[in-house]
Formats: sequence, C-alpha cells, structure tokens
Amino acid sequence: MRFQTICVLGLGYIGLPTASTFATHGLRVIGVDINTQIIESLNAGQVHIYEPGLRTLVQAAVKSGNLTIQDRPAPADAYIIAVPTPFREGKKADLSFVVSAAESIVPHLGRNCLVVLESTSPPRTTLDVVRPILERSGLKAGADFHLAYSPERVLPGQILRELIENARVIGGIDAESAQAGRDLYATFVRGEIILTDATTAEMVKLMENTYRDVNIAIANEFGRLAERFGVDGWEAIALANRHPRVRILNPGVGVGGHCISVDPWFLVEAAPDLARLIRTAREVNDAQPAHVVEVVRSTVGSLEGLRVAALGLAFKADVDDLRESPAIEICRELSAAGARVRAYEPYKPDAVIEGVETTTTLAEILDDADVLLLLVGHTPLKNLDPVVAAQLTAARVVFDCVNAWPREAWEHNGFHLYRLADGRPH
Repeated sequence: MRFQTICVLGLGYIGLPTASTFATHGLRVIGVDINTQIIESLNAGQVHIYEPGLRTLVQAAVKSGNLTIQDRPAPADAYIIAVPTPFREGKKADLSFVVSAAESIVPHLGRNCLVVLESTSPPRTTLDVVRPILERSGLKAGADFHLAYSPERVLPGQILRELIENARVIGGIDAESAQAGRDLYATFVRGEIILTDATTAEMVKLMENTYRDVNIAIANEFGRLAERFGVDGWEAIALANRHPRVRILNPGVGVGGHCISVDPWFLVEAAPDLARLIRTAREVNDAQPAHVVEVVRSTVGSLEGLRVAALGLAFKADVDDLRESPAIEICRELSAAGARVRAYEPYKPDAVIEGVETTTTLAEILDDADVLLLLVGHTPLKNLDPVVAAQLTAARVVFDCVNAWPREAWEHNGFHLYRLADGRPH
C-alpha cells in the first residue's frame, strides 16, 4: 500500500517526532493538535518539547513544506492517533482524547484509508472503542478501511534514534490492516517490523512497561529493607548483580512519566482479579515519594520551617518531561509537612508547577537553603562540584536520592551526605 498524505493527531512527545520523521522521509504530513499554543509555537519555528535533535528535525520538516500544523484533521491516506491516555478518578484509563481523535477522523475517512492507534490503551481499545466510532462513517473496518494498533517503544532522550532503529510491533484487526501498517512504517523504520493482531499489540506495550515497573518496585523495596537493616543498599545490589543471572535495578524516588507509572493500572483495571502482583508493584512505587519524605524527616527531625532546595523535577534524568513526576510529589508532600521547598529543574527552568515554588538558576536555589535534596540524576546536577556548592550555600546537609554524589568529596568539603537506600550509620 502506498501513502502520500498522512495525518498525525496529537503533537506531544511521540506525535511530533513521528510526524516530523515521516515528513523528512518525503510524505506530506498534517500535524494536528487542539492546543492553540502548541500550534502557534510550531508554526513560529519553536518546539515545546525538549528532546535532543527534535528542534532541528521539526524545522527541517516545516521548511521542506511536507509538515503543516493545524487544529483539525483533513483528508489523508493514513491517520495516526498519538494523543494522551491519562488517568481519571480511581486509576482508570481516560480514553476521552482517543475518542475525540477518532470522532474527528470520521468526516474525512475514505475507502482504503489506514487508521493507526499509537496511544497506550487498555486491551481491546482498538476493537471495542476506536472501531465502532470510525464505523459511524458508514464504512466497515477491514472491509472498507484498515485499522491497526502500533505502540511507541522509545526512550525519552533517545526518541529520534529509537523511532527509526527499534523493532516495531503492528497489530491489525485483520492481516490486511497489519500489512498496511507495515507499509506505512517501513517509510522510515529500519528495525524489524513484526505483525500480529491489535489486542496482542496493545498487551505487548502494557507488558513491557509493567515488567519494568515490577522490577523497579523490588529495587525500591530492597532499598527500604537496606535502610531497616543498616545496610548500604547500593553496595548490596552491586554485589547481588555479580550473580550471572541477576540484574537488580537501582532504587529511586518513585516512578513517573506517562508510561511506566500509568500503563500497569490499565491491566489492573481490565483484570483486577488476576493482576495482583502488578497492583502491589504499583502501590510500592506510588508510595516511594512518601518514603523519601519520611527519610528526610527521620534524619533532620521536624520539617516545620526547614528550607529545602529540591534539585530536579522531571520524571527521569536528562529529559524535561514532568508528567506524573515523583519528584514533584515529594516537593508537595514536604511543603504540606511544613517545609519551605524551592525547586530547580535545569531542563525546564521556567516551569510553572502548582504547589511548587521554582527558581530559574541553581545559584538562586542554593543561596537560601538548609538542606539540599537531589531528586533527579540530571547530568548538570550530578556534576555539581561540592567545592562550588560549599561557596554557594550555607546548607551542610545533603540527601542524594540517586547515588550520584561521591560521599568522600562532599564530606571533605564540610557536608553531611545521606543517601536513599543506605542504612549505614553516619
């Protein structure tokens, strides 16, 4: 199947790189978003997302004339739905954006078109939610148009490379739909393209992120146990990993982002009687921010009036994505406990976050602090020189939640350094 024009609905962390990549590979792409600020900024040559190389790619796509940005779909050979699927109350999947995107396609859907859902969704969303909406056009999925599910499987910070190089799973509602999906993504994908059915493809994405969530949960639980038993959890994990069949991850402040912290709940929602381990892992990781707050409290005593400099707000290192970030939750919980918290996010210094006071420079946040709290292992924060820090702040208590700062160097410069998951006496 050949494609000349495609329409990408949702210009976020996945939709914008996908649309731009298709455009720079010769297809005419209509990028659609309902956020007028995003449309205006992209049309002005500005990119609202931090991702290495993305600005250059988007500008090249727009300059080529192949990528246009607008607020509604138009006739195309293929439609890709890449909109958010956040939570609603009770940790249930909010499919309202998927529903709205599918409804907006209906007036333009033609015979032999391909529609691909990329948004992470509970099993059977493609069959039970998207298909009936699209069939309001009077066309039948499979008989008159193709319908498939293909999950994004990329790592923030490496999206542009992994979009092209990673294996791509495409699940069709029938074999012809899957093959049409292969024809579309073969435009730029160099990794293996594997065909399956739509529900299996949905399940694959959820399994991948749930597997990672469960492994993070055991690492966080090992960290808590190390604190209880007076053990350096980082050393214990490193030693356990010397076993040829053991690969324990590092503990941290929790799990964030729009994938790992969200996707497992879709399986719990779909099969609560079966997903017992998955639920427990989610509860462990969701409780980790509160545990970090308790570690700080147990070390310094009362949090009332304590001036905390929180370093890093993104959900993971070296990205600007603040979605579902445990670092932000920690800041809010510290504030609720009476601390005065100010936060600095080097990759989004001008971020406005409800309930969190932010600063635009590192020097500003260090100048007025009793405690430094390293929450995210951003490269510029990991590389903070304790000699410089000692000159910029009167604080002499630091909490390293990501095992990034060398204890000897910091303590040599007059700091008392505490680490998450380290129960050794100080």
